Amino acid sequence: MTAGPGRRAFPEGFVWGTATASYQIEGAVAENGRGPSIWDVFSHTPGRTLNGDTGDVACDHYHRWEQDLDLVAEMGLASYRFSVAWPRIAPSGTGPVNEAGLDFYERLVDGLLARGIDPMLTLYHWDLPQWLEDDGGWLSRDTAWRFAEYAGVVAARLGDRVRHFTTFNEPYCTALLGYGSGVHAPGVRGIETALTAAHHLNLAHGLGVVALRAHAARDIDVSVVLNVGQVYPASDDPGDVLAARHVDDLSNRIFLEPMLRGRYPETLLEEMSTHTDWGFVHDGDLALAHQPLDVLGVNFYSPSRICGPRPGLVNDQASSPATGRWVDDPAGAATPAPTPWPATDRAWSVPQPGPYTDMGWRIEPEAFTDLLLRLSTDYPEIPMMVTENGCAYDDGPGPDGRVRDDRRIDYLRAHLAAVHTAIEKGADIRGYYLWSLLDNFEWALGYAKRFGLVHVDYDTLVRTPKDSARWYRDVVKANALS
Repeated sequence: MTAGPGRRAFPEGFVWGTATASYQIEGAVAENGRGPSIWDVFSHTPGRTLNGDTGDVACDHYHRWEQDLDLVAEMGLASYRFSVAWPRIAPSGTGPVNEAGLDFYERLVDGLLARGIDPMLTLYHWDLPQWLEDDGGWLSRDTAWRFAEYAGVVAARLGDRVRHFTTFNEPYCTALLGYGSGVHAPGVRGIETALTAAHHLNLAHGLGVVALRAHAARDIDVSVVLNVGQVYPASDDPGDVLAARHVDDLSNRIFLEPMLRGRYPETLLEEMSTHTDWGFVHDGDLALAHQPLDVLGVNFYSPSRICGPRPGLVNDQASSPATGRWVDDPAGAATPAPTPWPATDRAWSVPQPGPYTDMGWRIEPEAFTDLLLRLSTDYPEIPMMVTENGCAYDDGPGPDGRVRDDRRIDYLRAHLAAVHTAIEKGADIRGYYLWSLLDNFEWALGYAKRFGLVHVDYDTLVRTPKDSARWYRDVVKANALS
């Protein structure tokens, strides 16, 4: 890397990209043979999403994909990370393949390659076929084998052109939000269900890696994308240190260790034995989950600070599903209120001072550096890609039609500087994918939060690149921050 005054240059060949997810942008949920997903059902269930918003139309990317790929090309990006909707490929999750669904992604891949953009394909970004959920979803071991079957179908059709495949995006959210707190689809609550789902996701990942490599027509790079949290204890108090380690086990190492080491943390097995006997872990499962990977995808937005239970604080019921959140209780109650799910009786997220994004997430780029260096130290054998990083701000077009989103530019500048610092200190980071290309359906929060480089008018579906899109284009062209 070279640098001049006030300039941070990234390594030669550093990959710049942006990312999206199928249910968040595609729409066309009932077209050309697509079956229902758990998010179709969940978002149409009253009270599950803000304002009852659904992904029925989203950004209409299914019909406007060429325009959207032009936006990626105009920013000079080398790569585009997208996800394939399992219900478009196999509407029931297994059985006959929907050729029209595969045809859509084939056109998308060919469109990217024609524009000189390298596709990075994610197999699963949370939209499980509803028919599989009806048969148990991620609580069923069989779903892991159905995932491998699906992975093989996609690799067989697209593996001659797609070089980068990712099995899962943020399995933490699938397991702990979908089957733990119930705030994401399919809306199941419970600690044993969350742990069961997590294990079957680990198993499916390993089976999927094997299937991808077996069916692709050439050598491919295979990764998984984890939203590894940077977890700090709220203080040096031993109870807080223990609580932070518990959250790290439950949020991070529950996936990192099986996928990269073929084991679960002993501390996790011991501490969660009161909630489950781990009988869903069969002989040979962890060997299957542990498959060689070419890169680790890392998503980062904000750190957390964790404490153990304390008198005078109660759970405010608007908590992180993994940890809960303590707030001041004027009555001085020593007993916490009912928790989102049982694991939260030992670890709680404490409020952090601002500044915040519109998601209420603390902005702390130094934590990003700490996280990347921690992963580099703990798993030095595997290079990393930053596969998501970004921020939500509700900036819309002004009278002149221009979207001035200076707060997003400030956030991105600071976090890219944090990545650069980690690289300077020895972390092997190969690229950066900004979340997200478009404002889109933000899961249970509907259309209230805007992460995009491109503003989307949800009434007209008109796309307007924000100032941040032009700023990012300049960073990419220079391969440097200045």
